[in-house]
Amino acid sequence: MGFTVQVVAFFLISPCFFFKLSSAIDTVSADQSIRDPETLVSSGQRFKLGFFTPMNSTYRYVGIMYNIPVMTVIWVANRENPLYDANGTLLISGDGNLAILDGQKQMIWSSNVSNSILNSSAQLLDTGNLVLQDNSNGKIVWESFLHASDSFMANMKLFTDSTTQKKNILTSWRSPFDPAPGRFTFTVESLDIPQCFVWQDSFTYWRCGPWDGQLFIGIYGNVSFNRRGLKVVDVNPRNVYETFAPLDSSILYYELNASGTLSEKIWDNKTGAWMVNWLSIMTECDVYAKCGPFGSCNAQERPICSCLPGFEPKNDGEWSGGNWTSGCSRRVRLECGKNSSVGETGKEDVFLRLEMMKVPDRLNWVPSLEPECRIQCLNNCSCLAYAYHAGIGCMLWTESLIDLQKFPSLGTDLYIRVANSESGSINKKDHKAIILAVVVTVSVIVPFCACFLWQYRAGSKQNATRGAESDPPNPWFSKETRLKDNMHGVKLEELPLFKFTTLVNATNSFDIHNKLGQGGFGPVYKGVLANGQEIAVKRLARSSDQGVEELMNEVVVISKLQHRNLVRLLGCCVEGEENMLIYEYMPNGSLDGYLFDSHKQGFLDWRKRVIIIEGICRGLLYLHRDSRLKIIHRDLKASNILLDEELNPKISDFGMARIFGEKEDQANTTRVVGTYGYMAPEYAVRGRLSEKSDVFSFGVLLLEIISGRRNASFENDEQSPSLIGYAWRLWNEEKIVDLVDPLVHDSPMEKEIARYANVGLLCVEEIAKDRPNISTILSMLSNEIAELPHPRQPAFTLNQETDKSTSIKCCSNDITLTIIEGR
Repeated sequence: MGFTVQVVAFFLISPCFFFKLSSAIDTVSADQSIRDPETLVSSGQRFKLGFFTPMNSTYRYVGIMYNIPVMTVIWVANRENPLYDANGTLLISGDGNLAILDGQKQMIWSSNVSNSILNSSAQLLDTGNLVLQDNSNGKIVWESFLHASDSFMANMKLFTDSTTQKKNILTSWRSPFDPAPGRFTFTVESLDIPQCFVWQDSFTYWRCGPWDGQLFIGIYGNVSFNRRGLKVVDVNPRNVYETFAPLDSSILYYELNASGTLSEKIWDNKTGAWMVNWLSIMTECDVYAKCGPFGSCNAQERPICSCLPGFEPKNDGEWSGGNWTSGCSRRVRLECGKNSSVGETGKEDVFLRLEMMKVPDRLNWVPSLEPECRIQCLNNCSCLAYAYHAGIGCMLWTESLIDLQKFPSLGTDLYIRVANSESGSINKKDHKAIILAVVVTVSVIVPFCACFLWQYRAGSKQNATRGAESDPPNPWFSKETRLKDNMHGVKLEELPLFKFTTLVNATNSFDIHNKLGQGGFGPVYKGVLANGQEIAVKRLARSSDQGVEELMNEVVVISKLQHRNLVRLLGCCVEGEENMLIYEYMPNGSLDGYLFDSHKQGFLDWRKRVIIIEGICRGLLYLHRDSRLKIIHRDLKASNILLDEELNPKISDFGMARIFGEKEDQANTTRVVGTYGYMAPEYAVRGRLSEKSDVFSFGVLLLEIISGRRNASFENDEQSPSLIGYAWRLWNEEKIVDLVDPLVHDSPMEKEIARYANVGLLCVEEIAKDRPNISTILSMLSNEIAELPHPRQPAFTLNQETDKSTSIKCCSNDITLTIIEGR
């Protein structure tokens, strides 16, 4: 296991000694040493300890790493004193400490236990913890888990004890190539309520918010970090520690990188790579005190900073220039403390409620119930705000309110104190706004109704002789106006506006050579911004009345989503007659370009296809179960799966997507949209929509990925009307392995291929309730569910079941938009 040739030869000569040492390859005792490049490996093979060189460096370090193909260092011993060559040695020194010596036998690092140990040994545990043990009494006298580097591991404890001044904190690397201590640290602080912080030098860079017994309430939407078996334990009022144990068998850890961002990383055996599940800094608003004192940050709005009600910018020039650090100041002085009696009519301060907030820093905890919380703050002239949160209780603030953030949902209600007179002026502004809105509305509606009635009467005469089939176009509102109104209504999250000239320059005036494709909405172009970033521009065709609704729907849906298997919306452009959406550019195009192109099929071996299948599945799981909104895509197919530079899949085109209510499982619609061949029968015929509709589409797509053939390529096949029918026939003939694309057929993988085909057929069963949901599909594909049920006969084709009177605007497998009016 990494020992030198000479040592191995000695072991072969001395089998008894070999047996004794081979059972202890995770341990270094006083008579042993580890020389570069030898390693220790933990008993369960999860971790190894050895010498390594960071990328772009020539120095050598001793570190603990995951025992996986990708070098992943989670602890470094000599991070401040590197070795300059490959002549280092790790051993037990004469005083019983663990030590590193250089080629000149000079000690460059030691575990530095003060008391001398006569008989000690070091062992690498399967948790990744390196422990030094006094063999005379079995006591652990030193452990790497109590001298953390940049990584937070399961069962490790991070703490700051203000009484003993002992602490165990994360310290970032100086750079991705230099493990020396960097500028950022992650600590757990007791305060009144436990909180965790990332510090840049001595300044706060990020704050997780107070601990409520289950969650850190200042981390919005953080399912990973908040629910990974995390525990915050109060040992005493001055000592609190944080630890976690994964609730599943995932290999995961948290890393504080050189930029100050804490991330959760989880190992994916299928891809052989680490995936980032969560980042502490997701938006600008996550940076500590982004908007200064009494300023609130909202990542959904532009500008992101605003003053709290009753406050105004302290420095108008800085504020208008986008520098908000000076914050805001109170417009009207509080009544409390101005020689007025608290409770006097018209003089008592009032509290304004701010909903769904990240509560400010520097709180004071008070042991009182919710009704008493307001009274305690009101009776204290120094109290500027209060909040009550189950699991924490009453929180009061007597200093400047700092690091406030508005969350899209969840969060805590915060009550801020303002003068009674200021409350009135705020209400007056609201009243003025309401009155103005009413006046404007009436002035628009009255003439609009008059014109509408006139046109209706005129139109009725024409329809009597002509039999018009569609509504006349609205002469008063252009598509641009409707799009702008809709955009204003949904309050887009972090959706920057691009100038039309910027996109003209990026796409070389929408040159035909930059055209990536064409959909029902219009063309898509590749562009390159001035900073070198590549983008994809979806441009609504001016002749496409129908495309506005789909484009707007996509904005509403995808602006609220964020997942590594969903394409990312970067912004939009609405100028004149131009309506465009801007996305991250996917260099490998869509999946259908690889699956059905004979020149590219060879790039997708079976392993890559498995990665694509599972990535699509995880994206759907997010849409159906894990996102804040429950979303049914309705148009899942190969052309709507985009591939990044590493051929990882991203679901795109949410123009047809439907948002479901929190408790809504299915819905009926008279407007059926999608693409023939991928639509579930109950949806195509009866307009019945549910997440099982997407499951059916996924099943068709899964069979296409396995076979490399389009579902529609069987139209002229008398034996099999579709790919589904062909797969079903092979299943019954016990020849399902024949379904696989000949270019990727691999005999050792036949069992796995048959399993994936089995899942595909389960997904396309005719009755919706018989189909598995997406989470079950993932368990089936990953062998968590070992025994798969046998599929029932699927729905082969939809064409024969559709009413002849159905109005079809588009029904191609190649074009995104199919609209069917329900019977």
